[in-house]
Amino acid sequence: MANALSLLKNVFGYPAFRGAQSEIIEHVAAGGDALVLMPTGGGKSLCFQIPALMREGCAVVVSPLIALMQDQVAALREAGVNAAFLNSSLDAQEALQIERDFVGGRFDLLYVAPERLVTARFLDLMRRATPALFAIDEAHCVSQWGHDFRPEYIQLSILHEQFPQVPRIALTATADEITRAEILSRLQLESARVFISSFDRPNIRYAIAEKNNARDQLLAFISNEHAGEAGIVYCLSRRKVDETAEWLNTQGVTALPYHAGLDQATRAKHQSRFVNTDGVVMVATIAFGMGIDKPDVRFVAHLDLPKSIEAYYQETGRAGRDGSPADAWMTYGLNDVVQQRRMIDESEADDSFKRVSLRKLDALVGLAETAGCRRVRLLAYFGEDSTTCGNCDNCITPPRVWDGSEAAQKALSCVYRTDQRFGAGHLIDVLRGNETERVSRFGHAQIKTFGSGAAIGDKQWRAIFRQLVALGYLEADSHGALKLTDAARGVLKGEVAVSFREEAAKPRKRERTGKRAAFINSFENPAAGALLDALRNWRAETAREHNVPAYVVFHDSTLEAIAASQPQSLDALGNISGIGAKKLERYGQALLELTANAD
Repeated sequence: MANALSLLKNVFGYPAFRGAQSEIIEHVAAGGDALVLMPTGGGKSLCFQIPALMREGCAVVVSPLIALMQDQVAALREAGVNAAFLNSSLDAQEALQIERDFVGGRFDLLYVAPERLVTARFLDLMRRATPALFAIDEAHCVSQWGHDFRPEYIQLSILHEQFPQVPRIALTATADEITRAEILSRLQLESARVFISSFDRPNIRYAIAEKNNARDQLLAFISNEHAGEAGIVYCLSRRKVDETAEWLNTQGVTALPYHAGLDQATRAKHQSRFVNTDGVVMVATIAFGMGIDKPDVRFVAHLDLPKSIEAYYQETGRAGRDGSPADAWMTYGLNDVVQQRRMIDESEADDSFKRVSLRKLDALVGLAETAGCRRVRLLAYFGEDSTTCGNCDNCITPPRVWDGSEAAQKALSCVYRTDQRFGAGHLIDVLRGNETERVSRFGHAQIKTFGSGAAIGDKQWRAIFRQLVALGYLEADSHGALKLTDAARGVLKGEVAVSFREEAAKPRKRERTGKRAAFINSFENPAAGALLDALRNWRAETAREHNVPAYVVFHDSTLEAIAASQPQSLDALGNISGIGAKKLERYGQALLELTANAD
């Protein structure tokens, strides 16, 4: 692996491989197929970029989004690698020239969308070129069980059929056992080696709050924890995205909307501002985020329940890619479950798909309702054992667990005696003895459970019904009506005890120190802070000149290392992680001038 190590150092500027990277690179460079599961920020790209430089020909990288292609190509070019992309952002003449250069062997890596790759024209180009390897990024898109299903990905089995001697590497940040099996099958990778890294992102703090007033809860979270920092807020509908972004702006939070209903120019403008400007909050549907390499996203918030743990993990993984502390925060209520069930029931998918979708939804609801460590529950879903993390809301402020068997019996009995036709709001009115017009109209003031739960408050009853759904004793239909499951029988007969979680007291506001202040406080030399500011200003100007995001020039960690060590020679500068030979040649003198002027 000496060649791979020298490429890692000289091209990308990193001193050593992490985890299974070296084993994956060795396997693929030698011509082997692989499926790689590695968390966001874990270094998946190097697993195909370095073999591409080690093998003869040009690596063809299948990538689902224009933004992802552009960012990775920009970063590779900054490192001195001959890379290009073919997508709809190019005019006909530009695309034709790249095709010629590809056939002429002038590239090390070429990024294309799956829709383009499977065309007869591109397949013919590949026959005339020399493919070094095929990398299929965001490989969960292959699976109909994945949350970003792309039909064109299914056709990528053509790579094995038409180019059987070219190694293939499929990569994803998240896939459960079902999804992994389908990726291997659809891509004809049954003989591939499977590399599964830990799914743990220890720098991310997970928290799920009972939904009360979600908008106000979100504002309090941002104001108290992440004022002035970059983040992503996910909503289920385009309308909610627009309304939330507009409202956050009225509250002094710089926020932009992003969804498929906006025209392409507006989406590109908003994405560019988010990527290139500090402190912007993007409010989006899941149309935003895949492949976004912005390393300093400090939080991801969900105002609506995602549809699976895979989706939740993938979306929260867009926070803290730089390894610094970040938050994954979500509000959740019973209506979220009803809404997701309605979407599943009303979809045109077959019954098998719907059953899998419901199981995935149930697993996510279980994560939301657990009284134990959320990280343990999350990692267990992906088949990984772990111990309590100390860095989720349940670990930091454990919820109280109480014996709710009697309350559960009252709730389930009320559902039964009202003919399993009503939602939680009406059932709570019956249990609390509220003589509403609806209660009177249906004669529910005369049933045995009317008023039997008057001692329990409205908010607590809502939590009880939500948890009965999560525990599998009730199910909500697509209209929100609650129905008994077979498991409810044991509870009603007193054969099964039921425990409920009670929301813990709201934790005190965390004392967070901004990254710059934390960095400065870690050094006795006050010049380090001034040098870091100068380096950031220089990076911003350089990024503007090159028309690339600032982190493509250098990551924050590289600038912090320069400010901390204040190197005075090119050799010393070249030993800093993130500075490869090309960047040292291009930027070394300017950086040394900045460090020489530090005082």
